[in-house]
Amino acid sequence: MRPYDIIVKKRDGGINTKEEIKYMIEKYVEGKIPDYQIASWLMAIYFKHMTSEERYNLTMTMLESGDKVDLSAIEGKKIDKHSTGGVGDKTTISLAPMVASIGLKVSKLSGRGLGHTGGTVDKLEAIPGFKTALSEEEFFKIANEKGVVVAGQTANIAPADKKIYALRDTTATVNEISLISASIMSKKLGIMSDGIVLDVKTGSGAFMKSIEESVELAKAMVDIAKKNGKKVTALVTNMDQPLGYTVGNSLEVLEAIQTVKGEIKNDFTELCLELSAHMVDLSGIMSYEKAKEEIQKNIYNGKVKEIMKEWIKSQGGNPEVVENPEKILNISNLTYDFISDKNGYITHIDAESVGISSMLLGAGRASKEDIIDTSVGIKIFKKLGDEVKVGEKIATLYYSEEKGYEEALKKLKESYIIKDEKPHENKTKLIYEIVK
Repeated sequence: MRPYDIIVKKRDGGINTKEEIKYMIEKYVEGKIPDYQIASWLMAIYFKHMTSEERYNLTMTMLESGDKVDLSAIEGKKIDKHSTGGVGDKTTISLAPMVASIGLKVSKLSGRGLGHTGGTVDKLEAIPGFKTALSEEEFFKIANEKGVVVAGQTANIAPADKKIYALRDTTATVNEISLISASIMSKKLGIMSDGIVLDVKTGSGAFMKSIEESVELAKAMVDIAKKNGKKVTALVTNMDQPLGYTVGNSLEVLEAIQTVKGEIKNDFTELCLELSAHMVDLSGIMSYEKAKEEIQKNIYNGKVKEIMKEWIKSQGGNPEVVENPEKILNISNLTYDFISDKNGYITHIDAESVGISSMLLGAGRASKEDIIDTSVGIKIFKKLGDEVKVGEKIATLYYSEEKGYEEALKKLKESYIIKDEKPHENKTKLIYEIVK
């Protein structure tokens, strides 16, 4: 078997066999096929795409290259949740105690943020004392006793994907449906849960900018999961604006806590309820409708709040943060308001630019080596469709003396467009499609 022949076959629109795909991936990981040949193959895939079968074979080859995380030591049903990444997406922090209040176990391995999207691990570490580096014994013990555990990924899951992704990143072959879906699902299937709920973002702050592309991606990932015998539901959700009212680590934790206490209602609250109800439904514990109703009850009777406190305490965090978040969390007291200079309606928000603005303040990483400042970020007061008048506050920047706010403010101002007429209602819709 020669890499050259496999590349030519795909370049000319042919279908690579399971053996050919396995050969390319395994030999590349072993260092026996050079970068330039895999880059050529990836570019051929980028332009000619893959069939459903090829996509599944690519996923499984990358999955088999590393470890799997066996969750059988955790009692009860385990449903995983994955988001394709967005701005202000702190859903895991609120969603985990919500579904745990129904009796479903949430045992997640999460990552750190890079670029305009934030990472769950970084956000949780904004809670004083919260530990995400857990031993296997600690991970299973907390999951069984508290119903919720979230740790940083330590297992060597799908190492082939890491190597392939690094090459895709430097050869402009990231945004291709088969390559994205295989990359995500090789890692998700490595964690042996009973099912997966996928939150596929679409819009200005997502990898996929159009609804059509995002639905296609959702269908591709659902297809891979089903071929693997895994229960799955995918929601295609709006990322044409930041999710909720906050962007930045401590600020997002604050909003997540306010949500589980029933203190605020917004698009973030709605998405947490939707994802939670679909997770419970997928587990078979109760129907989607019943789960949504029960979770809302548990928010208002304080059950979700108490589970969050116990979870935070079990991972070394200060549980008092749930009762007094603004006192416990490190939130900068240096602020600058972004004020409207015209009357009208918010018709466009470039969510990616808002994320970059937050990163410029120090809330995110431009490179893996950057150190995050958990105290900085952005609080948003005006979202898509909202009316705004001259002199009204659109957002507040929380900044540090070291970085200031000028560059971030400039980027934030560029992300907002104000016009005389309201945007089309489709622009503010939260869930575009559900794929099963």
